[in-house]
Amino acid sequence: MDTLSYKTVSANKATVNKEWVLVDADGQTLGRLASKVAKLIRGKYKPNFTPHVDCGDNVVIINAEKINLTGKKWDDKTYIRHTGYPGGQRSLTATEMFEKNPTRLVEKAVKGMLPKNKLGSALFRNLYVYAGSEHKHQGQSPRAINLNDYK
Repeated sequence: MDTLSYKTVSANKATVNKEWVLVDADGQTLGRLASKVAKLIRGKYKPNFTPHVDCGDNVVIINAEKINLTGKKWDDKTYIRHTGYPGGQRSLTATEMFEKNPTRLVEKAVKGMLPKNKLGSALFRNLYVYAGSEHKHQGQSPRAINLNDYK
């Protein structure tokens, strides 16, 4: 055969199939939850994955206040930021950040696993994290999934 019998199909914004997915973070380990959620947002579990297109799902995470960290990470893990002024480096432990805003831990973990470019910023907007079991996306009727079914 001298011609190709197939063509590689790239997804684009018009042909992509986006869904709403509900993830329960109750009892999940932070890093393992974040890596699977980042893959869902990116679209890596879909057969028509295209690296340069937002082809992932919109993910709603509930019960973010019930996540686990293994070992001594509650005290040893630090989150560093800079105010922009000389000597303006500030740091918080995971416990301090969790007390201020429990959803921020999950958001930072997922954001760190997304691409560091315009696509990553657009993908991060598809993540919605809530501390309790209530969320405001009932109208989209998200499909509840079990993260243990994904690799």
